[in-house]
Amino acid sequence: MGNYRKLWFTLIGVLIVTFSLLGYYGAEVYRTAPPIPAKIATAGGEVLYTHDSILDGQTAWQSVGGMQLGSIWGHGAYQAPDWTADWLHRELLNWLEVASERTHGKPFADIDTAAQAVLRDRMKTEYRTNTYHPATGVATVSSVRADAIAMTALYYDQLFSEAPALHKTREHFAMKENTLPSAERRAQMMGFFFWTAWAAATERPGTTATYTNNWPHEPLIGNQPTAENMVWSVMSVVVMMAGVGFLVWGWSFLRKHDEVEPTPPQHDPLSRVPLTPSQRGLGKYLFLIAALFSFQVLLGGFTAHYTVEGQQFYGINVSQWFPYSLVRTWHIQSALFWIATGFLAAGLFLAPLINGGKDPAWQKLGVDILFWALVVVVVGSFVGNYLAIAQIMPPEWNFWLGHQGYEYVDLGRLWQIGKFTGIAFWLVLMLRGIVPALRTPGGDKNLLALLTASVVAIGLFYGAGFFYGERTHLSVMEYWRWWVVHLWVEGFFEVFATTALAFIFSTLGLVSPRMATAASLASASLFMLGGVPGTFHHLYFAGTTTPVMAVGASFSALEVVPLVVLGHEAWEHWRLQHRTPWMARLRWPLMCFVAVAFWNMLGAGVFGFMINPPISLYYVQGLNTTPVHAHAALFGVYGFLALGFTLLVLRYIRPQLVFSERLMTTGFWWLNAGLVLMIATSLLPIGLFQFHASVSEGLWYARGEAFMQQPFIQTLRWVRTFGDVVFIVGALAMAWQVVSGVFGSRAPAANAGAYLAETRR
Repeated sequence: MGNYRKLWFTLIGVLIVTFSLLGYYGAEVYRTAPPIPAKIATAGGEVLYTHDSILDGQTAWQSVGGMQLGSIWGHGAYQAPDWTADWLHRELLNWLEVASERTHGKPFADIDTAAQAVLRDRMKTEYRTNTYHPATGVATVSSVRADAIAMTALYYDQLFSEAPALHKTREHFAMKENTLPSAERRAQMMGFFFWTAWAAATERPGTTATYTNNWPHEPLIGNQPTAENMVWSVMSVVVMMAGVGFLVWGWSFLRKHDEVEPTPPQHDPLSRVPLTPSQRGLGKYLFLIAALFSFQVLLGGFTAHYTVEGQQFYGINVSQWFPYSLVRTWHIQSALFWIATGFLAAGLFLAPLINGGKDPAWQKLGVDILFWALVVVVVGSFVGNYLAIAQIMPPEWNFWLGHQGYEYVDLGRLWQIGKFTGIAFWLVLMLRGIVPALRTPGGDKNLLALLTASVVAIGLFYGAGFFYGERTHLSVMEYWRWWVVHLWVEGFFEVFATTALAFIFSTLGLVSPRMATAASLASASLFMLGGVPGTFHHLYFAGTTTPVMAVGASFSALEVVPLVVLGHEAWEHWRLQHRTPWMARLRWPLMCFVAVAFWNMLGAGVFGFMINPPISLYYVQGLNTTPVHAHAALFGVYGFLALGFTLLVLRYIRPQLVFSERLMTTGFWWLNAGLVLMIATSLLPIGLFQFHASVSEGLWYARGEAFMQQPFIQTLRWVRTFGDVVFIVGALAMAWQVVSGVFGSRAPAANAGAYLAETRR
């Protein structure tokens, strides 16, 4: 540890405390998850649903795309309704109609105000009263509610079939005709929808809040923010302000201001190291990145268009072959694949450099095997997604080969195992280059040790996705899913990226090894302090209790803290290109890293905290404010990081390449402009209008057909086309630069002189 002992102990202490919190309150998720009753039955003994039929319904929901078609408990896609909120509201309205007919012999709208108030009060009492008996495992409902459930189920049965009466509604929800052909499986899925609504309306024993902490907002039964929600929302703001204050204090008083910058070498050190066979073999990785990136971006525009035409693409009915749920699945999965491949390629490029400029034995073969394994997983998972959503795949195969139904981990379990195996194999390839360097006597190994730790974490923590199965309780699944989506991606990839960049810049002689090491260790502590227990901010309303909300709100507020100084990081990256003449050839990778800092501040910081406090998320979970954060953070941060790594690797494995200023200027600036346009002109305005609707009426209305089909909302959706087109042009320009660089045999004639001049110096 040497001179970095305090920083190492700080990081280790942070990891011990934060993972202890994540594990302890993870056990709380298991203990307090909403029960799935053995039976849902009437007082007369009529069984409506059973434990097994509800879980059968969960698997049926997974097979149609799950979270890629509407959402459950606020998690999923945004075109169709949130099925929990929508079912609950429809069932409540049906209850009032049935009760009015039975009590007064006429529709609810025709009885007087006093009678309506009495029925509403009866309904609220009935729905919020917990009738589940742990000893018998039975939850009872009144005959009135049983009729209301049947009426609601009939609507959904027609919606997910091809009933002509609801054709227009399916179009508005971007659902294909006959979404779930089996009537038996539709009935089972209705049971799953009912159970999620039951948990959202039934008070947890010993409290006055429902199992989902009174989410969603539903005035008919008094679902409104709890006192704990308000308290921890305020506390999250206080914690964030305190964190920012202490960071500024530490940055001002503890940072070494007299650090002497190293004198850059006259020549690019990495250019002087001969390429190894495994490094030369990385060109196909870069081509795969460009191909998947282009595919993902084009699919993004295609998916967004479904929000205005529903089942058509400019008048052509394509939903029967490529429905919204499928193309959205492919859009998200291809993003994860190409971004992850960018990080893998960066690591594989560094491994021989760390190993003294030479490949370990059989490294080239390993790199080739890993590439083709990635191709098999990508193609296999995409085909499986298609067969599942088309309802061609047998139901019993769906989870393993088709579609898991959970956003960001949609690929079938077999393909998920393949992906994990590939990442673990990458870890082996990396360690074969790193371990010998760690064993070599002498030199400062602290930065390399941190890089090693981040590589190991990336290689292993994706395995958290195996801790749930096809029929795992939804609350438990959400806990482990966010280990992958939040902790693996937003935590360990962030540490790897920071450390890898520090390693590269120190190797280039642009920053001192001491500063690179200290900054990386400090950054890792800051990322992990908020990022690990901050995972819980995704679980406020997923059937968890107040302690989970308290931990999630407090620590996730700290995730914003390190983003305060990203302006300085952007400036540091920007000025590196001017420190020595040969750095001009790394200008565009550096510009991507500058963009990462900007979007980290705006997308992860501003837009992330906008939806982070419990009171905010209570109203906006599942609205278009979420994709504002998702697009700005996932592409703005990790997308630009992967592109920066791709361009950096390309620069060195094709030494003769000189980036085209026209392509790179178009690619970089149009990507940024397109992202700004799609957020500022469409996603954010729609999200803010939905926010108002959610507060004033309820989530069911903010996501409902009547609200989302209003002309001004549709206009805002059409306006997004401009931002999408700008973004697509930038993406294709960037992708073409990568492809032409990989397959080009020589530098452009206009730039050949500059290249020769540099090589002769």
